[in-house]
This record gives sequence, C-alpha cells and structure tokens, in this order.
Amino acid sequence: MTTTDWTRATAARMADALAAGEVTSVELTQAHLDRIGQIDGPVHAFLHIDAEGALATARAVDEDRAAGKELPRLAGVPIAVKDVLVTQGLPTTAGSRILEGWMPPYDATVTRKIREARMPILGKTNMDEFAMGSSTEHSGYGPTRNPWDLDRIPGGSGGGSAAALAAFEAPLAIGSDTGGSIRQPASVTGTVGVKPTYGGVSRFGAIALASSLDQLGPCGRTVMDTALLHEVMGGHDVNDATSLPEPVPGCVDAALVGARMDLTGVRIGVVKELSGVDGGFQDGVKQRFDESLERLRGMGAEVVEVSCPSFEYALAAYYVILPSEASSNLAKFDSVRFGLRVEKDTVEKTMLATRAEGFGDEVKRRIILGTYALSAGYYDAYYGSAQKVRTLVQRDFAAAFEQCDVLVSPTTPTTPFKIGERVDDPMAMYLNDIATIPANLAGIPGMSLPAGLAPEDGLPAGFQILAPAHEDARLYRIGAALEASLTADWGGPLTAQAPEVTA
Repeated sequence: MTTTDWTRATAARMADALAAGEVTSVELTQAHLDRIGQIDGPVHAFLHIDAEGALATARAVDEDRAAGKELPRLAGVPIAVKDVLVTQGLPTTAGSRILEGWMPPYDATVTRKIREARMPILGKTNMDEFAMGSSTEHSGYGPTRNPWDLDRIPGGSGGGSAAALAAFEAPLAIGSDTGGSIRQPASVTGTVGVKPTYGGVSRFGAIALASSLDQLGPCGRTVMDTALLHEVMGGHDVNDATSLPEPVPGCVDAALVGARMDLTGVRIGVVKELSGVDGGFQDGVKQRFDESLERLRGMGAEVVEVSCPSFEYALAAYYVILPSEASSNLAKFDSVRFGLRVEKDTVEKTMLATRAEGFGDEVKRRIILGTYALSAGYYDAYYGSAQKVRTLVQRDFAAAFEQCDVLVSPTTPTTPFKIGERVDDPMAMYLNDIATIPANLAGIPGMSLPAGLAPEDGLPAGFQILAPAHEDARLYRIGAALEASLTADWGGPLTAQAPEVTA
C-alpha cells in the first residue's frame, strides 16, 4: 500500500498490518499527519496537532515491536481526541476561549488508557463550546466543515472527531455524548459512533457539561473499529463515582458474531415516536431507514413496532436538565483559578468581564436558562418536573425492552444542513437531537452507523440502535450485521464514496 492508501484503511486492518510487519507505526502516523497538513485547513477538524508527541509514541512502539515485546492490539494505530478530554502537556479548551491555552496538569482516565494502549495521539479535535451544540458552529475557534460538503455542518458537539474520520485524517477518534454528540455527528458524516451505557467509560478528566448525561465513547469508520476502541476505553475507574464496577462488554466478539449476518431469534423494535411516521423526517432519511429494516428482516430478525409515548416530552425535559447542570458545572470558570482572566478593579467585576468575554452566545444562553430553572420558586416547577419526565422515559424504555432486544430509529431527522442555516434559531437546532436525547435521559447505550446516502441530496443518513443498560454488546452484533449487508453493496465503508477534499 502507498501511504495514501493506509489513511483509508480501517483501524483493524492497520492493527493487523502493524503486527505482521507490513507497515510501521511511524509510517502510519506520518501519513495521517501529512493528510491533516494537506486538507485540514478547509475542514478544521483539529484545534491542536501534536506531531512531535505522536511520532515519539510511534517510534517507541516500532522499537518495542522490533524487540519482540508483546503489545496491545491497537498499539501504533493513530487516534484523534475530542478537546473535552484533558491531556497532560497538550492544550485543552473544550472549544471555549475561556480556556484558551490551558495546559492540564494531568491526564483524563481515557487519555491514560489511550497512552497505555500505545496509540499515537494526533491531536485535539474541534467541538461546540463546552459541548453545547449540534453543529460545531458554536466553537470558540470557528466551525468544522463536513468533508462530504464543505458548506454543511459535520454535526455536534463532536463534529471535529467525526469530520477527522470522514476526511481520513484519523482512523479512530474519541467523542463525548450528552444528548447525541457522538451519534449525531456520526450520522451526518457517514461514520460510526457509540454512546456506551452511562458509567461504562470513566468520565474522570472529561470537562463536564451535564454530569448525569455525559458519556465518553468511541468513533470510527466501521463497527469493528469502534468495538476495538470501546474495549480500550471501558472499565471501572475508582476516580469516577459513577463508574460501573463491572467488566467491559464483549464488543469485539459481538461484532464478529454479527458480521456473519445471522439474526435469527432477534427481536427489533421500531420506536413509533421516532420512526418518522408522523412527519418531521426527511424523505430520504426515512427511505434509507426502511431499507435497512428490510435487510435486518432478511437476516432473520423479527421487527415489531413499540410505543414510547413519553418521548414526546423528552426534548423539553432534556433542555431543562442540561442547562441546569451546566449552570452549576460552569460556575468554576470564574477567572480566579484557571483560564482566561480579564482584569478589573474588583474580583466581582473581573469575574463578570471574564465570563462575558470568554463564553460564547450559546453557553451564555444555557447558563441563564439553567440558573433560572434552579432558582428559588422555580426549581420544582421546572427542574423537578423535568426529572419526573426523565423517570417516565426510563419506564418507557424498560417496557419496550420487555418486547424486544434492541430499539431502532433514524439517528437524525435530516441529512447535514448548511452552515449558518440554523445557528440563529436555537429551537430548530435543538430539534436535530430529537431521536438521540432519550438514550441519555435513560443512561442506555446507543450506536449510529451509516444507512446510506439520501437520494435527494446524496448526503449520509444514519441508523440508530439502542440497547438496555449494560447490554452494549447487542449494539455491536446488530450493527455489524447491518454494516456487513450494506458494505457488501457499497464495496467498503460509506466514507469511501465521499468527494475528495481539496485545500
């Protein structure tokens, strides 16, 4: 393979080639760094590139492999990290000007696991500021663009990680998902993204947005690639009080089983409220979803319809709970301890000036909303009521999973919209997460994988799979089966059909 060909290989293929001596980690890492240098200008997937650190890790891996040392499966395979994860020695900004230039003194648990897996970290990817957004237009450092069409959004908040995959700038990436920020970008860039069960991946060292909703997860171009990364990231962490004290689910084994395309005995539930039957979903997105269901039926799965009536209120409840928790979490950015400081003559004025200058409009909007919802006299009416709706959503999921093994829906109502199209209309932006938010309210795992290109615009549409808590492996079995059927027609991952990005 040429170096260009290697950037288009899957992470699993890279890992096998490294083990077989077909390629070195330095060659792989340099190929991706070259690719970033060539095309990231217009894409803007990365906020910071760590060429020196990535190549140093790659050289060390090559030396140990040459010496015959036993190495982890993904050792030497490059990876991109969303800028929400703290990384010792590398800038971490969460996409906000208020943290511009901040160098964390420690690694997040997931960052440490990536380093222990001996994976070269290419750099930190762009995101909506403090993960507040669905388009990466709310980054304090400018928007990321979708490699399928540079005039369109790559999703959010993790648009940088998804765009890096779709543009072949990285084979794997880390994302975070508070209301769909892994799955929604995966959907609109034709990639794969997984939100694990809440607590299945440590949040220690992830800059918090809404602590009861946030979850880190793997992003890749194939189901198997995300399975491999999931098993690196997952596991109990004593530093995270919400971390589950149980082993990582068998994601890789489940993906291998699913790739055989036998779903005999599997019951798949179509969520009536998220199926697009009542409108609101783009025709091409609905068409690709229906076609994917037929493929699952063809592999032996039984498809049934289930109803989750409380989902009608999930979006409204989420946009009370999230701002409330964000208001509390972001109080620490006060100009006193770290980050930006706009000097004034009193501490109070310094704090006000710093937060006014450092936070963007969307962050300010949600802080104000959350502070209001938590204020005296309104807590029960808003935050308390939203938590009651959350309980109803959890009960609906529990009832639905008594009827089926997994639930499915389109991941997003539309293909990627144009940059600037919704940035001044928060409600239209929020509606983009209507299908992904319920999983975060319930803490259950979810996956988005490509369902194909919508016929009316030739842009990616996503297929979402949801499983009961702790049953992440089901996502990989069903996802790998559908992927195997689709890619047999496509001739490989959907991203191979994306137009070439030119600087």
